Amino acid sequence: MPTRILPAVGDADAVRSLTTLLSQLPDAEPVAPVTDSTQLVDTLARLAAESIDELPEVVVVHERIGPVPALELIREVALRFPAVGVILVTSDASPGLFQAAMDYGARGLVALPLHYEELASRVNAVAQWSVGVRRHLGAGGDVFSGVGGTVVTVSGAKGGVGATLTAIQLALAAQASGRPTALLDMDLQTGDIASYLDIQFRRSVVDLAAISDISPRVLADAVFRHDTGVALLLAPGDGERGEEVTDRAARHIVSALRSRYEVVVIDCGAQLSGASAAAVEMADTALLVTTPDVVAVRGAKRTVRMWDRLQIRKAEETTIVVNRHSRGTEIQPALIQRITGTAVAATAVPANFKELQGAVDAGRVHELDAKGTVKQALWALAGELGLVKGTEGAAQQRRNGRARGGDRAALTFRRRKEIGR
Repeated sequence: MPTRILPAVGDADAVRSLTTLLSQLPDAEPVAPVTDSTQLVDTLARLAAESIDELPEVVVVHERIGPVPALELIREVALRFPAVGVILVTSDASPGLFQAAMDYGARGLVALPLHYEELASRVNAVAQWSVGVRRHLGAGGDVFSGVGGTVVTVSGAKGGVGATLTAIQLALAAQASGRPTALLDMDLQTGDIASYLDIQFRRSVVDLAAISDISPRVLADAVFRHDTGVALLLAPGDGERGEEVTDRAARHIVSALRSRYEVVVIDCGAQLSGASAAAVEMADTALLVTTPDVVAVRGAKRTVRMWDRLQIRKAEETTIVVNRHSRGTEIQPALIQRITGTAVAATAVPANFKELQGAVDAGRVHELDAKGTVKQALWALAGELGLVKGTEGAAQQRRNGRARGGDRAALTFRRRKEIGR
């Protein structure tokens, strides 16, 4: 079977040079090149909507593609279309760029000027990898195997504002609507989703930290299947082991989950680590939960500014969720929006701890009364975010916005190290 290769090249001379060499490769089937990042993502999305088998095995991205920078584009393709292998063509073949390209999801790098032998070798290797991935995805049966799923992170403006409960209920709502869902606890030192759901677990996210190529079988061994159907990947029982999950490991883990589930909800807690920063940066939707009080709102403002300084996420790309809201509260969502410069979810979660206390104490938050105001609000929030089947359009619009708004520079190694300290 011929290898389908899609070149993404913005420079006319580079297009001619690359397509000429690609047409000479044995068993290669170059398709019409695309000339910018938006056209590439749209083309892959159209093909994926028909079938995963319609996608090209290899995408070749030239370093001068635009308007989205090449590395940002590679990340977008790798996350949304996990069965497509991406090769970066660049004049900078330094070890630093090679490592960065691998971190962003490329499967190979070819140096300019192009040489037939090097290009042929790399295309052949990436094509074989792509075929293997599709074989695994096709064997999943009841597991999602289309375009990469929707990733939502839930962070707290400070401890105790309800981020974990929000993350759990969003995952439960998505799963109940018929969308295969994973819930990842990325609050690595203090995360305790297991207590909220009263479960005992043997494996955690740490077991995947040292694995760079997470196969479906390895992932299945690490997750805990809850009675509700939600797949849980939990924080380690020994908090100090959380340091083993680096930002690079977090990217691999989130990408693996994204390729196997329609919805991935990540509880990032209130403390920023390299791993949680990577998750927030990768997310289609980043939620920041706050309560309507001065201390929490100040915490939300600090978090938003820190994310922006570290180039993790811009304020306008962050959505505030107001928890424990009441009409009598002096601080209302509109004021929080002005203070933080973020978007604010239309759905506010009402203050009603009495409704929650019994379920929280018993570790049975998945059994909250369906008629309760808190559960109704959180499930309505899931619908607003496009996590519930039938409302996916909202999530797709957010994802397209992220793909086409990728003018933000990539995180430098120095900033990544700053986050990890």
